[in-house]
Amino acid sequence: MTSVTHTPSPQEGDRPAGPGPALRHLAVVLDGNRRWARERGETTLYGFRHGGERVLDFLTWCQDLTELTTLTLWPLSTENLERPATELDPLLRVITDTTRAIAATRQWRIHYLGTPHRLPAPVARTLDEAAEQTRRLDRPVLNLAIAYGGRDEIVRGVQRLIVSHQEAGTLDDLVRHFGPDDISRHLDTAGQPDPDLVVRTAGEQRLSGFMPWQAAYAEYWFCPTPWPAIDRADLDAATDWYRRRSRTYGR
Repeated sequence: MTSVTHTPSPQEGDRPAGPGPALRHLAVVLDGNRRWARERGETTLYGFRHGGERVLDFLTWCQDLTELTTLTLWPLSTENLERPATELDPLLRVITDTTRAIAATRQWRIHYLGTPHRLPAPVARTLDEAAEQTRRLDRPVLNLAIAYGGRDEIVRGVQRLIVSHQEAGTLDDLVRHFGPDDISRHLDTAGQPDPDLVVRTAGEQRLSGFMPWQAAYAEYWFCPTPWPAIDRADLDAATDWYRRRSRTYGR
């Protein structure tokens, strides 16, 4: 795993001349909404609303990443579900409003990671409707990680794997031939490329359970800018740095 918190000079992370590694899957932890609002003497809802608006801006910028087939954004973790209703309910409203707005652009095929069915029924229904509106679009996939936790995803994936072999009567075969691909095929991202670049905003340098299986060999960029204030220059800095990487995948 490689990470940085600054924009390197051309000498840092040098690689041979050329286009650099392909960026097919970009994953982003949307962090810093509440802190950004507090620093301005504003409410948490103010931060969430600006964060939702910035998602739409970010999606527009990402349309210029021509190799991108998959974009993952993480707006709500399983731990966030334990927040008081006075904070969680406004956040869910922003998430549903933003998701509807994304669907209306018809530029992304929405897919969910996590357990959005755990959310209140009206919220889950709205999210399902937004995804259905985009299901047949020939567009890049937008994963929205909602009520998502990395360990939770792995546990659910292994459960699906065991049940599928149990129903087929092939548990003995699973034990004999079990490998990493068996888990990958049963995760929420089944059939998708693993993240190439993971970005976390607001300066925190931890994963917090974000895609631990899929991002094992990703490059990491820890951006100091809080999510509501992120701009195109921040995205360009991350992708320019990534293009200079020589990816070895642990070899």
